[in-house]
Amino acid sequence: MKKTLITLAVLAAATGVAQAQSSVVIYGTVDAGFVSERGGKAGSVNKLDSGVASASRLGFKGTEDLGSGLSALFVLEAGFGVDNGAQGKDEGLFGRQSYVGLSSKTSGTLTLGRQYTPWYNTLSKVADPFAVGYAGSAKNLFPANTRTSNTVLYTSPNFNGFDADVAYTFGEKAESNKYGRQIGASAGYSNGPLNARLAYNNTSNDDVGVQAASARNWLAAANYDFAVAKAYVAYGANKGLKSAQMNNKGVDANGNNYYNYAPAAASTDSNNILVGATVPVGPAGTVMASFIRTNDKTIANADADQWAVGYSYALSKRTSTYASYAKIKNKNGASYTVGNNSNVGSGDKAFNVGVRHSF
Repeated sequence: MKKTLITLAVLAAATGVAQAQSSVVIYGTVDAGFVSERGGKAGSVNKLDSGVASASRLGFKGTEDLGSGLSALFVLEAGFGVDNGAQGKDEGLFGRQSYVGLSSKTSGTLTLGRQYTPWYNTLSKVADPFAVGYAGSAKNLFPANTRTSNTVLYTSPNFNGFDADVAYTFGEKAESNKYGRQIGASAGYSNGPLNARLAYNNTSNDDVGVQAASARNWLAAANYDFAVAKAYVAYGANKGLKSAQMNNKGVDANGNNYYNYAPAAASTDSNNILVGATVPVGPAGTVMASFIRTNDKTIANADADQWAVGYSYALSKRTSTYASYAKIKNKNGASYTVGNNSNVGSGDKAFNVGVRHSF
């Protein structure tokens, strides 16, 4: 009996070590709100929407300690609509993220699968005071370049505040590796109140029987925390075919224009400017504001401006309520719409109010 108890104690200790070296976490966000849209050809649209501030999702992530500072990791993340319980629009089972990789404390992290691009991480985490959510999302006017499948991503360790990453997306088409290929990279510095980053994205437009220049996007962004307020600034330059496609693709799901005029073609030479701020109000409130200008440098001159303001109140570390409003002024056939994190919207102004819970 005594030997049996000793054996069980040893096994229990060994099991505890194994569990400490490997872990799997279930996480997610549940976000829903009332959205009111105005100014589009469809007229006033009032709806209950999902993923207004940040997309609703359910994810699994895990790590395993392999020893000597090396670990294995994975992420599987699915999107869904809180308003109807449906899987994310046009998404696979784990259409938001699905990757596996290795991470070294000294050599960096290498991941393979469907992932966010360096460009999008710079736009959402450094450039935009709305973090590409709410009515004021920078995705309303900036190119998004959100995620890519079949991607290899390398992220360097942090060296005294400096870090960089580079991504290569396989087009997986016959005849040429260039068909459908995408390359991205970013480098930045974050220390104390300053966070600055430079990102680049290149998407090949070549395909079987098609030779076309690539879409090239540059983005420089920074924010600085003055304690009483955090200031944001960003500049983007977009050149080439499909370099500045509108997130709404210029037409709705039925192929109809959003406005009572023919939309201008997507620009092949444009730039974006953003200035914004977040201001803490009391112990739990935050005011967000931004101005974005899109300058179409082609003959169409289809420019657009967006003004946005929002407020978020943290009820706890995991739950917050919010309200936001944004208005776009389209010029010369530009047909941008005010959307949010998950949807593109239907008009040139929108108001939303909702609640978000993370776990």
